[in-house]
Amino acid sequence: MKHPKALPFLFFTEMWERFGYYLMIGIFQLFMTESLEKGGMGMDRSQAADIYGTFIALVFLTPFLGGLLADRKIGYIKSVFIGGTLMGLGYMGLAIHTNATFYISLFLIILGNGFFKPNISTLLGNVYSEENYKSLKDSGFNIFYMGINVGACICNLCAAFMRNKYGWGAAFFSAGIGMFIGLIVFAIGMKYYKHADVKKPLQKEDMPLQSIFSKVFLPAIIAGIIGWFIPNNIFGSDSTDAFILAALPIVIFYISLYKRATEVDKKPLLALLSIMAVSVLFWAVFKQNGTALTTWAQYYTDRQMPEAIAAPAEKMYLAEKDTFYYRQVPAFDEKFKAIKIDGKQTKTLDYPVYFRNMAPVQKPKEGEIVKLYNTELFQSINPLWVVLLTPIVVGFFMLLKSKNKEPSTPMKIALGLLISALSTLVMVAAVYICSNGEVKASPWWLIGCYGVITVGELFLSPMGLSLVSKISPPRLTALMMGGWFLATSLGNKLSGVLASLWDTYENKANFFLVNMVLLGIATLAMFMMLKWLKRLIGDKV
Repeated sequence: MKHPKALPFLFFTEMWERFGYYLMIGIFQLFMTESLEKGGMGMDRSQAADIYGTFIALVFLTPFLGGLLADRKIGYIKSVFIGGTLMGLGYMGLAIHTNATFYISLFLIILGNGFFKPNISTLLGNVYSEENYKSLKDSGFNIFYMGINVGACICNLCAAFMRNKYGWGAAFFSAGIGMFIGLIVFAIGMKYYKHADVKKPLQKEDMPLQSIFSKVFLPAIIAGIIGWFIPNNIFGSDSTDAFILAALPIVIFYISLYKRATEVDKKPLLALLSIMAVSVLFWAVFKQNGTALTTWAQYYTDRQMPEAIAAPAEKMYLAEKDTFYYRQVPAFDEKFKAIKIDGKQTKTLDYPVYFRNMAPVQKPKEGEIVKLYNTELFQSINPLWVVLLTPIVVGFFMLLKSKNKEPSTPMKIALGLLISALSTLVMVAAVYICSNGEVKASPWWLIGCYGVITVGELFLSPMGLSLVSKISPPRLTALMMGGWFLATSLGNKLSGVLASLWDTYENKANFFLVNMVLLGIATLAMFMMLKWLKRLIGDKV
């Protein structure tokens, strides 16, 4: 009740927007790796991980453009409507299963998120910049962040139902409907934040918009094209080369913002750029929930429904249903697609990898129907933890605040990195307990891992948004929101690169240990910067 009336409308707008995005992203890798016969795209896991990483990287790269245009020309409210419309059309386009519509739809989502994501956060920050609400900004962003995760939690239940009952297309179309519901909510509540849609005047040290397009945006496009077509991949794939080369002019632009800034603006900009650089490693690990952890859920986790739940069949709309023909034979090929006896292929079967690490007594008999919980349901664990833990985290900080012991926002971010690093050890333990995947893992390992990293996320992600809103030079707020999402973008791409190496690790514990090392480096760097950051931004945070 203490918060501004704009909060619930922005909360539910973001909730429905994230409903659409996370529904799409929850089934994205599953759709790409599903066989053509079952309506998927028939890609191998490495190719799918590369496309996944590139997509989520570009989704968070375009907020640079959307934030810039909103700051200078369009305004925040119009940008939210433009972005939401493009994203909704992109989700619905994925329901049309052709290669052309697939990539066109991804382009619409990438562009739409660029307009939507930084500007709804900027609107919220502007509302909390009013004198009555300044002290509530951190908790306001925590509550807003919970809206993101309510949408991310419920969407996978819808995805599972629509995918099982009506197919992939219906699931993607549902994501688009969710996005347009969010825009309706946003329009209804506009009177509460219309006053916060204020474009900032240009200062003499700011680069003109035309110069940004000619010196930053155009070079980024050219560099991306060069990266795609350059022979002999530098960073492992055409898409990775294209993304990294395209991102370089934008990174240089953000560095130039600091160099051109006034002495007053230099300190907050340097602080923000430093924290953004460290956060890249957090997102590189965190965003593997849609790739490496989805693979762990799909093949290494026990997803079989208990018989008491699995009957009657018509109630199993949350389950994958397939008939698997299984015979006990001496050997089968590495892809589990064909059974071989005495070196000769005798019968081609749809023999899923899922049964590789099941005990013989648990394996199905020929013709038996096996019902499994949908893999994408595990994508709801992290947002569910966010919804459950946000009130606890907010209450914890409020308690510390009442005792004048609340940590600074940079300290919260440092603690978030440390807690996130610990989450990787849960998966290391899971690998060892399950004999490197030779036996099925309990779902509780994933639930526990997501629980720990969610605490780290709540210490870091909403605090980053809040910090950008607090200390950015007013005329650059949306642009710096774009910078925060640029850091997310770089981390997202790195997450795809890391996930594409999954099959190269014979011992999967080493994969998770690499993630722990990366987060350990980020944690150490953040703690070492705390005193320096305090000198830069003082008591503003």
